[in-house]
Amino acid sequence: MEGLEKKIEKALFEARPYVEYYDRLKETVNKLKDKISDEEGFRKLVEKEISKAQEPFKTDLRIFLQKFEIL
Repeated sequence: MEGLEKKIEKALFEARPYVEYYDRLKETVNKLKDKISDEEGFRKLVEKEISKAQEPFKTDLRIFLQKFEIL
């Protein structure tokens, strides 16, 4: 789980300059992280959250997920 947390922190750091609602993104990502402990499951939860979100927050989630997948 610690590896996932570090990867999430790094992805949040990388995404920060590009997102509009950083605090909301961080809060949402941390809630999702608490629900699941593996990377694949976490990625699927973020994708599900993207499908429910409204713009412009939807774009923030996509940016985060893109940064997360690159790491």
